[in-house]
Amino acid sequence: MSDSPLTRRGEDLDRNLALDLVRVTEAAAMAAGRWVGRGDKEGGDGAAVDAMRQLINSVPMRGIVVIGEGEKDNAPMLFNGEHVGDGYGAEVDVAVDPIDGTTLMSKGMPNALAVLAVTERGAMFDPSAVFYMEKIAVGPDCADAVDFTAPVAENLRRIAKAKKSSVSDVTVCILDRPRHEDLIREVRDEG
Repeated sequence: MSDSPLTRRGEDLDRNLALDLVRVTEAAAMAAGRWVGRGDKEGGDGAAVDAMRQLINSVPMRGIVVIGEGEKDNAPMLFNGEHVGDGYGAEVDVAVDPIDGTTLMSKGMPNALAVLAVTERGAMFDPSAVFYMEKIAVGPDCADAVDFTAPVAENLRRIAKAKKSSVSDVTVCILDRPRHEDLIREVRDEG
């Protein structure tokens, strides 16, 4: 058994904490649900933030929001550095986005969701005031293949090799945003 704060008292602590956190995201999603299709991103996000903040502060943990959401666009938020939880239990870092996809929610479109991640204190990367950063996520079979300093084309070739396939068989997901136009072009040019 691990000695991390999340597992020190056994498996039940992990499971109970996880269930409490599921309820937190559920509360945020349900609160935002009343705003679906109304065209009011801030109203729905604000409702989700209020619901999430109220419920997360009843969870038995001593959390600090390391990755909050909202500062970049003056939206309602759980802010970086905010203390969450009931002040007892495991010391944890928290990443949160009460509604990821506020535009989708406000337009009544699918795939908006409430996001919450928790890890033991000090284990979560703290991006500080950075709003956007380049990220890459791959499955465990490719974790050792990627190089964050390598060009996109090189990483695609490395991933394909690790998967014993061709680059054209690799599926890449990228948000369709103006800031990603060059990246999308690079990926498509590679095949």
